[in-house]
Amino acid sequence: MGAFSKGRREIRLLARDPLLALLVVLLFVSLALFVAYPLISVLVKSLQSEEGGFSLANYGRFFTFRYLRSSLWNSLTVGFFTAACSVVIGYTTAFTMTRTSIPWKKALHLLFILPIISPPFTSALSILMLFGANGLITRGLLGIRNYNIYGFKGVILSQIFTFAPVAYLTLRGVLESLNPTLEDAAMNVGAGRMQTFTKVTLPLSLPGIASAFLVVLIESLADFGNPLVLAGSRFPMLSTQAYLEITGSFNLPLGAALAVVLLIPSITSFAIQRYYLQKRQYTTVTGKPTASSSKLVSRGARRCLFTFAAGFSGFVLLFYGTIFTGAFTKVWGYDFSPTFAHFTYAFSVGAGTIRDTLIVALCATPVSGLLGMLIAFLVVRTSFPGKGIMEFTSILNFAVPGTVIGIGYILAFNRPPLLLMGTLAILVLNFVFRYIPVGIQSGIAVLRQIDPSIEEAAQNLGADRITTFRKVTLPIIAPAFFSGLVFAFVRAMTAISAAIFLVSANWNLLTVQILNQVGSGRLGVAAAFSVILVVIVVAAMAVIARLVPGRTGGMAAIRIQED
Repeated sequence: MGAFSKGRREIRLLARDPLLALLVVLLFVSLALFVAYPLISVLVKSLQSEEGGFSLANYGRFFTFRYLRSSLWNSLTVGFFTAACSVVIGYTTAFTMTRTSIPWKKALHLLFILPIISPPFTSALSILMLFGANGLITRGLLGIRNYNIYGFKGVILSQIFTFAPVAYLTLRGVLESLNPTLEDAAMNVGAGRMQTFTKVTLPLSLPGIASAFLVVLIESLADFGNPLVLAGSRFPMLSTQAYLEITGSFNLPLGAALAVVLLIPSITSFAIQRYYLQKRQYTTVTGKPTASSSKLVSRGARRCLFTFAAGFSGFVLLFYGTIFTGAFTKVWGYDFSPTFAHFTYAFSVGAGTIRDTLIVALCATPVSGLLGMLIAFLVVRTSFPGKGIMEFTSILNFAVPGTVIGIGYILAFNRPPLLLMGTLAILVLNFVFRYIPVGIQSGIAVLRQIDPSIEEAAQNLGADRITTFRKVTLPIIAPAFFSGLVFAFVRAMTAISAAIFLVSANWNLLTVQILNQVGSGRLGVAAAFSVILVVIVVAAMAVIARLVPGRTGGMAAIRIQED
């Protein structure tokens, strides 16, 4: 009865503000159409036979054929191994940056996060150029011919390089939030450095460590580019196998069934991370001074930690240096003569692709940023029936692998009245609803720290809620808005897993172009496209930083990816 009365009261409040009511209805329709409907379409299609009738045969094939079963096992094995290694690297580097006084901290931080703002399969390209059949290290330095980097080892190496920075950002935020005076207090009463770390610092970090593990696990399961380049035919993985069933075997029902199977561990990990671990946070904000004498790390340990951090940064430099060098090298592995031919080819043949990518990103970025802030405002500052459903649906796509979303959009929007395949609209809508969760979560976090009386004052002077949001709230939450813009633009420029299903002859993307060049063996051209893409992303982040008031800085905003 109480819930019913609350619902009636919320409906009456909406009725007093027709513009707000219309906005809520439009958002519900949009989320239902572009988030829920594609996912339901995947589930329905997976339960159809090739003739169109209801059938469980697709799931039967998954459990019958060893090749398909092994794709799930391979994906889970890679995911857990990647998550464990990434957390170890991420925690060590984060601890080094927050608990030691080492030189070049700013430069190291920028190097740590560089893989986040580049295409997710950049590491796969670097690994091919370093350890492939004509690799600089395998053939050039070690004299090993036709070394096989494909399979488990190649995918693991590329994913650790790609996702360890995500763990680093997550765990750096956790360690920065821990009051270092707690460690000093433990040492002042006689605890040793190792005892303080194992009894104070590490236990307080455990919720964040578990959260980082699950975030990386989700990212690994959803990864598409690295397995497509490096998994090989003998090491099938679910994300790529679903794609190959659709594009290679033209078996859409089986591809949908594989997508549903991939969805189960991803959603499970996301649910645990969101609803369980967030309740296991430890409070260390005491209101007392937080200055620390940094006694936790000895001089010898500091040297070891600095060496480790510098070593990981060295790998980043090696990987990106390889791509940069390869972009200016005539034939990688055979003829290292300098040339601009790859860039000439990229700008002549790929000029349209560069233009298309920029148009898609520029269309999706402001819509995604504003929509994220708007939903955050409605969730925190208003009451209406179904608010919890709106919040859950709006962030659902962030937990869903891109392969599943791409298949869902193919199924949902390939026939009238919603025939969007091959258009600019389907790419923009995909990126908007795929990445608004970042803006929503950052907006919610900021709004909950702002005194509602500021907005109430504007409403008392006659402003409606939409005007209050536009004139008062949005300027205050500019840093969160900026974070959402940066993330949306970076991902629109670098995403591949869903977009590869949605590109067409009319609209293509740089990431798909890079993959095509790798598949054709043109590693130099792929490297040139990668360099162009990274330069565009960094330049755009700098421009956004200048345009958005109250900004927090370009690279700092990318931390919002930690989910």
